[in-house]
Amino acid sequence: MGEGVDPTHMCQTLVHKVAQSKQLMAVTDPDILVLFENWLDELECEVAAYLQQHPQSKAEDLAANLGLSRRGADFLLAKLRRQEKS
Repeated sequence: MGEGVDPTHMCQTLVHKVAQSKQLMAVTDPDILVLFENWLDELECEVAAYLQQHPQSKAEDLAANLGLSRRGADFLLAKLRRQEKS
């Protein structure tokens, strides 16, 4: 089947659809964005917990063990690294 969840692609698709469709913006409930952000936060916590147990893991390991796409794993690793340096 597919590679798994790709948060980067999911974010890009969501932003594109909202930006391109005034009609969609008119009917979109603001709570949807909150739900998406909550889901992404939970996914980040899951990745962080995995990395605590497996600190030498690479994107391929995350993808295989957490059901993510390689691109999604790369995105989350980079995001977590940026947050740690902030």
